[in-house]
Amino acid sequence: MMRSIDDIAEEYEFLEGDERYRLLIELGRDLEPMPDALKTDATLVRGCSASVWVYPTGGADSLHFLADSNAAITKGIVALVIAAVQDQPAHAVAALDIAAALEPFDLRNQLSSNRTQGVPNMIALVKEHAARIAAG
Repeated sequence: MMRSIDDIAEEYEFLEGDERYRLLIELGRDLEPMPDALKTDATLVRGCSASVWVYPTGGADSLHFLADSNAAITKGIVALVIAAVQDQPAHAVAALDIAAALEPFDLRNQLSSNRTQGVPNMIALVKEHAARIAAG
């Protein structure tokens, strides 16, 4: 069971520096495994410095995402995005301000720009999947 974004933010707030990196790596490790067969060009998020894949499952009433990355810190960031939207109705995910949900993590100042440049693309992909599924 994935932790909520609020629970993660509460823990993150009390950590500093390397402890924050460790938490991100731990979150990445805790992601539900994504089968290699789903790691295709179609599920690849463009514009990330590392390889990131996102695949939606479930239906309009409960959207579930499988995601992975080949880099530990990036995988932790992927886990944060997924924690913000996991198992919510598709229409709610499509309407959610995911970037605002990630603001408590101050990723821009915590990580190098090449680690965060793909985050908007991942958010856009998640929202596009959700909007498409919500529309039926």
